[in-house]
Amino acid sequence: MSLTLLREPTTPVRLVPHAVAVPALTSAVRPALVLPERQARALLEAADREDVGRGGCFAAGPAGVQVWSAPFDGPGGLKGSAVHLGSVDWTYDTPVKHWTMIYRAMVTQDGVARGETTASILGRVLGLTGLTVEGDRVQLAEAPRRDPFHSRHRG
Repeated sequence: MSLTLLREPTTPVRLVPHAVAVPALTSAVRPALVLPERQARALLEAADREDVGRGGCFAAGPAGVQVWSAPFDGPGGLKGSAVHLGSVDWTYDTPVKHWTMIYRAMVTQDGVARGETTASILGRVLGLTGLTVEGDRVQLAEAPRRDPFHSRHRG
């Protein structure tokens, strides 16, 4: 068995600037905020109405909602002068199908510089549907329990 060594210099791996948000602050939402399907759908619809491409400051996706300083004003719908302030992260179908569990809020360095906190980012996202960080979230209906027999094979 022979070993071949690379004699040519290799190109170092570099991250593309601004392709990934680097958290400056992050907080786990404890207890996790669990939204029933109706409220999760309302949150997504509100974020879509307030989308950065439509003049708003939010960008919703499968992993959560990003909060931006302004609508995207760059050429071709790019971010332009808008600054990513933070995000609220969630997971779908947890604890049961069609429910959403919010488990983390994050603030970027730009968000910190503009006075944002994890609570303010979470508050802005929840505010899209009239929920608040205080009070409302603890009064939401309890999520249904997982069916303990759902994953078992019938024999």
